[in-house]
Formats: sequence, C-alpha cells, structure tokens
Amino acid sequence: QVQLVESGGGLVQPGGSLRLSCAASGQTFNGHAMGWFRQAPGKDREFVATINWSDGRTYYSDSKNVRGRFTISRDNAKNAVYLQMNSLKPEDTAVYYCAAVRRGSGYYTLPQFYDDWGRGTQVTVSA
Repeated sequence: QVQLVESGGGLVQPGGSLRLSCAASGQTFNGHAMGWFRQAPGKDREFVATINWSDGRTYYSDSKNVRGRFTISRDNAKNAVYLQMNSLKPEDTAVYYCAAVRRGSGYYTLPQFYDDWGRGTQVTVSA
C-alpha cells in the first residue's frame, strides 16, 4: 500500500497561487498514475487532474474552472506529484486530495478507480 501525504494548502487571496505537493512513501511508486481531486463542503469529490507515472502525460478536468489555471506535474525520483494552481478563485476553496492508481491504462477521472488516498490539504481562497 502506498501512503500519500499532501502539503502546501493554506489561505490565499483571490488571484493568488499555491503549489500543492503529494509525497508517496512506504514504497517506491511504480503504479500507473496519480491524480488530484477536491471536495468543497456539501459537494461531491471532484476530479481535477491526473498524470501518467511512466510518461508524464496529463489529463485535466473539462471544467473551465480548472483547465488553463492548474498544472499537474511529477518527480519520479522524489516519488512526488504536484499541483500548481494559479489565478485562484473563491470557488476553488476545497480540501484537495492526492490519489494513486496502481494498475491501469489511460486516464481515470472517477474516485472509485483510485486505490490509495491522502488525507487532504485545505485550500481556502478568500479576501
């Protein structure tokens, strides 16, 4: 089992930026992909982005609220995945979760396809 630990959340003003990090520990991650989800109070967990571990190909939510502002990346040597978030808006406020797919192909956007989850990090966008 892979342990995932997120960091980098916090309070930021609208228009600001944050970079979330997720470190995989317990074993070297050699799975298929890692991704980011978010969950706002009273709402379902929402897919944000995913990255294939082997070739770095990425896939983002179709939501216009994410595409173009968020960038997912990885560092295989550090066993880490990142989410750079720019031009943050109040509606980006949520708990952000890192998750991993151990085996698969293609891109996964539904939470049930992810095997391991972090505990989440709070992002609050407010003036």
